[in-house]
Amino acid sequence: MEDNFDTLAVRAGQVRSQFNEHAEALYLTSSFVFENAAQAAARFSGEEEGNVYARFTNPTVTMLQERLAALEGAEACVATASGMSAILSTAMAFLKSGDHVVASRALFGATQQLFGTILTRFGIRTSFVASPSPEAYREAMTPATRMLFVETPSNPLTEVLDVAALAEVARAGGALLVVDNCFCTPALQRPLALGADLVVHSATKYLDGQGRVLGGAVCGRRALTEEVFKFLRTAGPCISPFNAWVILKGLETLRLRMEAQSARALDLARWLEARPEVDRVYYPGLPSHPQHELARRQQTAGGAIVSFQVKGGRAAAWRVVDNCRLLSITANLGDVKTTITHPASTTHGRLTPEARAEAGIVEGLLRIAVGLEDLADIQGDLLRGLPG
Repeated sequence: MEDNFDTLAVRAGQVRSQFNEHAEALYLTSSFVFENAAQAAARFSGEEEGNVYARFTNPTVTMLQERLAALEGAEACVATASGMSAILSTAMAFLKSGDHVVASRALFGATQQLFGTILTRFGIRTSFVASPSPEAYREAMTPATRMLFVETPSNPLTEVLDVAALAEVARAGGALLVVDNCFCTPALQRPLALGADLVVHSATKYLDGQGRVLGGAVCGRRALTEEVFKFLRTAGPCISPFNAWVILKGLETLRLRMEAQSARALDLARWLEARPEVDRVYYPGLPSHPQHELARRQQTAGGAIVSFQVKGGRAAAWRVVDNCRLLSITANLGDVKTTITHPASTTHGRLTPEARAEAGIVEGLLRIAVGLEDLADIQGDLLRGLPG
């Protein structure tokens, strides 16, 4: 079972209790009882492995962490309360006042806010790079650079970055490369195998796959994830056992969902590209995508996110959204139900107009997270509002 993804997705990390349950057990408890004072002391000091307090140790959470680590090809994983808490925990674990971060300009809006606004209050400066060229990241680095942070593919324009090349840039500058693997998941891409130091996830998205719960994760070498764990143990952005259990079950169907949703997304992208009402389609699986060949080398499929720019700006984009009867109008993604959103007024709405323009978030842009509905029904729903 060593590297068989489908088997790992179903079996990795499972530990059965004395009741020998078939499905993974859900441990809803805030604390754990020790046999004696000596064992309590040994557990708290770390001399003895075992559960202590559910903020940082829980058997259900441990099963999720071990399974996701196996799927990412990581030594270890730390689960967190959400995707943003995974990013925050990573930043707090490795950055201090005076440090510098080089990040892609093509990041999720909340991630841009974290690096560009919140962390600056603690003396951590971030340079945002608009170009996908590894050389642009090299030029942005300074002697104080401690981290390169990127999404690939990015949200929402699906920009694809060369992970192996960026890993070389980071190593040469003595920095860590952190990759947000939310859009592809380990079913389609393994950044650690390409040289990344850490992978972060919003497990809320495709890892759960049903739009049920929040969760996040950080995967990588144990020496690095231990630093993240130290922050989580003290600061407390931990995942609940129930949410961990839900996501753990979601992993069982991860590859099946990702492959099916990616296939529908490719068909939808081709259809949109042929529509006269559409100015441009952003999807790594299309030959027209600027990083199409890189995506073919780095990913096993294009993913399930399709963004497109309609003619007519915000008014035309909102008309498409407002006429949807099947697609869910929500900013979340990764669900088996197809969702649609207008990034300029939702996910990237807190950015300044200048920052949105630099990131390519124009008023006519729409993002679709393709689910598992019949493609003809998705197309029919979009035709209700397309201005042609």
